[in-house]
Amino acid sequence: MSKPRRHGEPRDTDKPRQDPLYDEDAVPTPSHAEQARSLLERVDMGVLSTHAAELDGLPYGSLVIFGLHDGAPILLISGLAEHTKNLEASPRCSLLVHERGPDNPLALSRATLVGSAVKVSDGDREAVAASFLARHPDAAYYADFTDFAYWRIAVTGVRYIGGFGRMSWVEHDNWATATPDPLLDSAKRIIDHMNEDHADALRLYSEAFSRSGPVPEAVMTGVDRYGFEMSVTTDQGPRPVRVAFDEPVGDATAVRKAMVAMLGRAREQLGRS
Repeated sequence: MSKPRRHGEPRDTDKPRQDPLYDEDAVPTPSHAEQARSLLERVDMGVLSTHAAELDGLPYGSLVIFGLHDGAPILLISGLAEHTKNLEASPRCSLLVHERGPDNPLALSRATLVGSAVKVSDGDREAVAASFLARHPDAAYYADFTDFAYWRIAVTGVRYIGGFGRMSWVEHDNWATATPDPLLDSAKRIIDHMNEDHADALRLYSEAFSRSGPVPEAVMTGVDRYGFEMSVTTDQGPRPVRVAFDEPVGDATAVRKAMVAMLGRAREQLGRS
């Protein structure tokens, strides 16, 4: 599998290059495997691509909802559906999952999972159904129709794109062992709290732990088990800054403790009381 790739330099060489305000190689960030896992926890709908049995195997895309069981995508599909007929003829498929939001969709994260779909056996059906219906309770209405069955996608490869210039093929072993970020359910609450109640602290984090120097404003834009990200206002416009926790955190309480300790160090480093 290939290593993460980055886009080249801008064609307009008259524009000064903006060096990062933090050491991108030294500040830990979630791996692409972890980010893809987290994406599948947040999003429960995607595009399933199969080989069209009636069109000489041409690609056929269809919208599906999916669940997760032991990390594997689970489909609940009808035997009447075209994609089910296609899978019965050729199990090879892919599932495109993408983040949705008001921003440019190409700047948002997405993952394409490739592999083979296998119909779930009767022995595994109850456990798989429980996982699927916990995510899609409305599907209980038709889950027991005789033409519906659960299918598991055995993932053999993952292509992750985290926005412009952040992309890679995820190694299978990394995908198999990756876990979703533990702050998924609390991240928005943490971000809102910091921006509304601790704007001064955010500026101090940037000034102490990055190359930004004094900044009039810093806004938290993301937080994960390894650290948090900010958009800081500089004389060159808004710039991204990432700050790492001393060690990975597992919940909102651990985030609070880490940020209180970091604030003390930032004040000491900057000579602020």
